[in-house]
Amino acid sequence: MFVLSKHTKIEPFRRRMSGLPAYHQVVRIGREHKNPIFLDVGCCFGNVIREVILDGFPAAQTIGTDLHQELWDLGHELFKSSPETFPAHFVGGDAFDPEILAVAPPASLQTTEVSTPDLNNLTSLNSLRGCVSAIHATAFFHLFKEDQQLRMARAFAGLLSAEPGSIILGAHAGAQQKGVVNQVYWGIEVDMFAHSVESWTSMWDGEVFEKGTVKVDAHLREVSEDMGGDERYPVLLWSVTRL
Repeated sequence: MFVLSKHTKIEPFRRRMSGLPAYHQVVRIGREHKNPIFLDVGCCFGNVIREVILDGFPAAQTIGTDLHQELWDLGHELFKSSPETFPAHFVGGDAFDPEILAVAPPASLQTTEVSTPDLNNLTSLNSLRGCVSAIHATAFFHLFKEDQQLRMARAFAGLLSAEPGSIILGAHAGAQQKGVVNQVYWGIEVDMFAHSVESWTSMWDGEVFEKGTVKVDAHLREVSEDMGGDERYPVLLWSVTRL
């Protein structure tokens, strides 16, 4: 679906997070930080979580979230695993439901120490506020309107740890100039709101986080859609790192 490097192709249901430029930061966090937490938003079958675990992130410190529990269960069937053999965690539900994920201000190093959440009994993402070391969301933001993207970014910011180096990263459809664009996926035309590099950067650094408290890396890459047509569309590859 998305080509994130010359040699890395993201296909339906087989996304490779390792093609993201900031992936090495996630791997380092998993290997070096004490009690790191990784959250994959829109996890589907858990492919990305299995990828970061393979590269050294502690399995018991990973969490997937998606609209339907059935997708996660199918992941166990697909990979021939079980909750006992694959101790990653799952939270099902609508990310726009405040009971699942509410908007909260970003944590700061000056706030009261954040208590460690019990990952074995998660029913909501809200108990993760200020605790998540790395959040991944690919092919996610472009599903929503501009104001909804901002709302979701603020909700993610509330989950992210204040520890320098904590990161949110992903990839989705972008544009040279922000606005509603027409894209073709699997031969189907859809209208979606796409950010430019400039608007995406200013949203995170200034609207979501206080300006100067994060580093935003973002760039567009032109990608060929080779599923029955020669349409081309830009993909926004990005990361937001706490300073």
